[in-house]
Amino acid sequence: MGFDVNVLNGVLQPVSKATGLPNEFYIDQQTFDAEREHVFFGNWAAMGFAADVPEQANAKPVTFLGMPLLMVRGQDGQVRVFQNTCRHRGMILVEEPKKMRGVIRCPYHSWCYDLKGALKTTPHVGGPGQNMHHEIDRDALGLIEIRSHVWQDVVFVNISGDAPPFEEAASELLERWSEFEKPSYFGGADSTFELKVKCNWKLAVENYCESYHLPWVHPGLNSYSRLEDHYHIMEQGRFAGQGTVVYDPKLSDNQAFANYDGLAEKWDKSAEYIALFPNVLLGVHRDHRFAIILVPDDIGNTTERIALYYADESMTGDEYADLRAKNAALWKEVFEEDIFVVEGMQAGRHGRYFDGGKFSPVMDEPTWVFHHWVASQMLKAGEGVAG
Repeated sequence: MGFDVNVLNGVLQPVSKATGLPNEFYIDQQTFDAEREHVFFGNWAAMGFAADVPEQANAKPVTFLGMPLLMVRGQDGQVRVFQNTCRHRGMILVEEPKKMRGVIRCPYHSWCYDLKGALKTTPHVGGPGQNMHHEIDRDALGLIEIRSHVWQDVVFVNISGDAPPFEEAASELLERWSEFEKPSYFGGADSTFELKVKCNWKLAVENYCESYHLPWVHPGLNSYSRLEDHYHIMEQGRFAGQGTVVYDPKLSDNQAFANYDGLAEKWDKSAEYIALFPNVLLGVHRDHRFAIILVPDDIGNTTERIALYYADESMTGDEYADLRAKNAALWKEVFEEDIFVVEGMQAGRHGRYFDGGKFSPVMDEPTWVFHHWVASQMLKAGEGVAG
């Protein structure tokens, strides 16, 4: 089926004239496959949290849009990402999260790699008892390392290797949130959860970008952070989202989380929520932050992985367990309220006469910025099959 590139030209119009992405971008497998290459693999995309491998020698396999990857924390504390495939016969190296015993051993023929990916042993490769062969150059047969970068505990990968350095690609966001470039501490098991949603991953981004839906979908949140208290955040080709000037939830009458040091006065009441394209949703507050990694399970199903982080390590202790649980429950309730919306939009994309929709020039600008970015990536790659 595919999509008509001429339709995407309509997405690139100014918001007052633009149409949204066509139905094919939500229900067509051929389009989803093209997106995989040019939206995800061609850019810096989130594939996990560094907290998934908290200790040295921890390894976690991740299937990233069908590609087998392995996240490893080395003895030096650095997180690296490898293709989870043995260089010998292509066997999957690690099936489940585990702590490695010094090396990554292939379960097929016991070729072994160190935690930096170097091939160390090749038993019987030259015949019984002969562990070397002149045609087997171990230096050339290390694990394929995937270009990766860890920022605020989110592990980003660039599969193609062609994207600009992460610091350049995300420079505007790093500058905007430079006050939060300081240690954050993962809240632990009570500060992470997953949601399964029956929608294309893009709908979760689109919904997160805008505050237009607050009065009807989030009445609790809207009671203390109203629609009129929000503002748009947009950086063409980079990220989009919204902020509020009245962040002040009441979790407890006698306990509060510690704040980040050195924040400007505006953060006493403000909070911001930004989608860093393509698939990570971020929130910053004076006392905690969160990240949501959107995992596209397939064209119509997405897993949302949520993790919360705090400004002070003492906030992760037992004394604050109840407060952390309340905070996680608050955010889980908010995110769950969005499920019927994104699933409803996914169902609506099967209406064959839906034309991508009409944006409100005032309320939908952040969502339009995201559509514009997706369309730009696809057109830049020269993809498009008239359908």
